[in-house]
Amino acid sequence: MNLPHLAIRRPVFASVVFLILTLVGAVSFLRLPVDLMPDISLPSITVSTQYAGVGPEEMEELISIPMERALASTPAVKEIISTSSEGSSSIRISFEWGTDIEVALDDVRTRVDRARGQLPLEATAPSIFKFDVTAFPIMALGVSSEMPPRELREFTEKQIQYRFERIPGVAQADIWGGLQREIHVNLDRKKMHALRISPIQVISALRRENLNEPAGHVIEGNFELLLRTQGEYTTLDEIRQTMVTRREGRPLYISDLATVHDSHSEIRNLVRVNGQPGLRMAIRKQSGGNTVEVSRLVAAEVERLNRDFPHIRISTIFDSAVYIERAVANVRNAAVYGSILAVFVLLLFLRNLRSTLVIGIAIPISVIATFGLMYFYGFTLNTVTFGGLALGVGVLLDNSIVVLENIFRHRQDGKEKIEAARTGASEVAAAITAATLTTVVVFLPVVFMAGVSGVIFQQLAWVVSFALFSSLAIALTLVPLLASRFVRVREPNPKRFGYRFVHGMQNLLDNLDRSYSEGIRWSLRHRWIVVGLSLLAVVSVLFLVQFIGFEFQPEADEGEVRVSLDLPEGTRLDATNEFALRAEEIIRELVPEATNVLSEVGSAGGWRVANTNTASIRISLAPQSERRRSSYQIADALRLPLEELAGVIAR
Repeated sequence: MNLPHLAIRRPVFASVVFLILTLVGAVSFLRLPVDLMPDISLPSITVSTQYAGVGPEEMEELISIPMERALASTPAVKEIISTSSEGSSSIRISFEWGTDIEVALDDVRTRVDRARGQLPLEATAPSIFKFDVTAFPIMALGVSSEMPPRELREFTEKQIQYRFERIPGVAQADIWGGLQREIHVNLDRKKMHALRISPIQVISALRRENLNEPAGHVIEGNFELLLRTQGEYTTLDEIRQTMVTRREGRPLYISDLATVHDSHSEIRNLVRVNGQPGLRMAIRKQSGGNTVEVSRLVAAEVERLNRDFPHIRISTIFDSAVYIERAVANVRNAAVYGSILAVFVLLLFLRNLRSTLVIGIAIPISVIATFGLMYFYGFTLNTVTFGGLALGVGVLLDNSIVVLENIFRHRQDGKEKIEAARTGASEVAAAITAATLTTVVVFLPVVFMAGVSGVIFQQLAWVVSFALFSSLAIALTLVPLLASRFVRVREPNPKRFGYRFVHGMQNLLDNLDRSYSEGIRWSLRHRWIVVGLSLLAVVSVLFLVQFIGFEFQPEADEGEVRVSLDLPEGTRLDATNEFALRAEEIIRELVPEATNVLSEVGSAGGWRVANTNTASIRISLAPQSERRRSSYQIADALRLPLEELAGVIAR
């Protein structure tokens, strides 16, 4: 028994099956994470090592080269790139596509452990990171206040940071900028020399005394109590009273050799929020989390924090969810509008409301069923998957139109509803199946694509293919079922509502048929002219192809402009800061559309230590509907004035 016969004989069974598919798809749609693009995991691993106070050449000789030699034997390695800078070594290992990154991570970790003994003892243990799109921040927040920088940093770490990190879906909230508390023990060189005491002795004494250690246990009646010694410093006086050694029976304390101050760490970076000293917080989401949902929860927490702490101002500098929502909404709206227009065109040609509604059901059911596939395969709602659905909307109707038209023809020949539905659907079942398979085969090579393009377009191929198979199943089951129950054939009645519309469309289609027939006859009489014009069009297209640009992704207005300032190596932080301040003045003057400006002086980003000769400025712009210039026009307006800053490379 074929599918049309089964659906018509078992209407309740067929209806329940499609209701279940629709329900599963609807629930899946509500649970699908939203993102801009499919999850891209490049086969790349980075090994980062820090060695404070060491120059780039020494970093290369002492760390980068030994690590490169150790990692060169890792299986499936395609390329190794090392970057050595002041106090930092970063080595990126790229693997062949298809390599299991978890296995590669274990291989890299093993070789790094073997090479650890060749590195200087003062260098930090190498850190290993695999490339993960989710590791990039989804939001950047600016924290500003009238509080001193050190107090602002402490307050943010103790009162604000944990409130963001407890939000569902947030993996980490990083803080950059401000001043970190640091206790300074400033040794008196003359006293140290006179008493013949080395700095190593002072360091050893501080390490020895600043400890909490277990002290065993003691039995007290029916209880066994654990003991420990509390030796960690709690006040500056405890540090001053630490004994370093004895001279002639007299103890020498830290206070005899040095002065102790409660201060802050060396200033290697500066952060300003709208011209005011502050902090930058980077919000990172958990792998597989919903970017848009996490962003909404963080924005709600920002409002609560601003209300709970009026002396602190937290502003959103960058929010990737805004652009994601806008991009996905544009594609979604295009798919919806396309579906509505497709149904309207069907109504114009079929001139039968019931027939149009029967075919129109194929679109939402096919799309909603596809959401189930996306959910169980771990896809996300992104511009690629929504674009696949929009691409398939027009094709989804083809099968149903062919089936319904054949059923309608049998009805016009005088057959009953059920017989016409069975015969009409069965006659074209093989044809529409072959047509669907030929369309799906077009997307088959995409499944075998490698690289970033393969990762992106594989989801497109799966989504379109599944939607087409869903439309085929609907055309062979649901369309005959509905046609056998609801589609009626009768002569137009001038007294019925819509007669003028039906009669007018009939005249229009008859005129189109006549015009088409005349055009065919003219083409057959002037064969060489038609062939010549066709060849000319092909040649013209081939000639114009060379003027078409090529790019991985089209340009898009994300509502943000980023400025990068590079000064010569070795430039002091205060000198870099002066250039950053001048750049901020230019931005305030030329960019009235800016809502927030975040400046980071001394920021190198990633896992590298901060370089004092670099600065970055992020400019958040008003919504596109509230400004006349695009982000690219604003960037072009800034480029020349910033490039005129002497000694600065501005990007």
